[in-house]
Amino acid sequence: MTASRIRRALVSAAVIGLGFAWTAPAFAQAYPSRPVTLIVPWGAGGGTDATARIIGSLLEKELGQPVNVVNRTGGSGVVGHAAIASAPPDGYTIGMATVEIGMMHWQGLTELSGASYTPIGLVNADPAGVQVRADAPYKTIQDLLAAVKANPGKFKASGTGQGGIWHLALAGLLRDQKIDPAAVPWVPSNGAAPGLQDMVAGGIEIAPVSLPEARSLIDAGKVRSLAIMSEKPASLYPNVPTVKSALGSNWTMAAWRGIVAPKGLPKDVQDKLAAAVGKIAASKEYTEFMASRGFGVIYAPADEFGKFMAKSDAELGATMKAVGLAK
Repeated sequence: MTASRIRRALVSAAVIGLGFAWTAPAFAQAYPSRPVTLIVPWGAGGGTDATARIIGSLLEKELGQPVNVVNRTGGSGVVGHAAIASAPPDGYTIGMATVEIGMMHWQGLTELSGASYTPIGLVNADPAGVQVRADAPYKTIQDLLAAVKANPGKFKASGTGQGGIWHLALAGLLRDQKIDPAAVPWVPSNGAAPGLQDMVAGGIEIAPVSLPEARSLIDAGKVRSLAIMSEKPASLYPNVPTVKSALGSNWTMAAWRGIVAPKGLPKDVQDKLAAAVGKIAASKEYTEFMASRGFGVIYAPADEFGKFMAKSDAELGATMKAVGLAK
């Protein structure tokens, strides 16, 4: 090979090498490089859906990519939670896990639990309330419970799946008041919104969901709230009595919601998502949105959220066994 050919070969090799150097970063794009899906295990219109949609909107700004909120309902929450858990652990499918993830496996509905996910952050908690139609003859929680006791089986309730958090809330309250939980048959639904609509339509009599979820119907004069299962009154409706003040009961129950990802998520992706969710939880946009709807804002970072889910699971399991909702 002549000297000139050698020089040309060396120049070509250098150019090719530079080309690889220039294009290599394209093959290792930083997360996220495409849209993210946020799965909601419950129906549109409920508290979980509303919370997920404000987080999804704010997460778009933090991640610089579209966040598509998708409702995957069915199976008393199993379908959506399973869809989150079974997705590839790459950060492009995340979800809004709810308190039911610490309950479903106690019922034998699934093997999933909080340990089936990579925790990102706890973002919300709301206590249960006791709602009836506005035209119902029961003006107080005492009136309602007296009627239930006198007419076991006549009153039906709904607001979540069989054995879900609102079912457990009502069953626990009934048991606390020495009333057989079976006295109020449960009608499964895909969330608070359809349960409330069923009540307004006359299909059921009681919706033991959170006050924020019932707010629009309360404000519209279609629903009346008789009590809240919390240690203190809700800021949204401070005149609604606690079960403590109305009945002398210490029974409390609340739903919680948090962002999770499939198990096995790379640590750098978890850290990026967790930082984004933490920033959102402290933001003015999020806190004002939640306050305007009466939703409770509570935040726990990834590690604490993981421990929180494990503790919630153990406590819910003990309560479910006590009221006969665990297998």
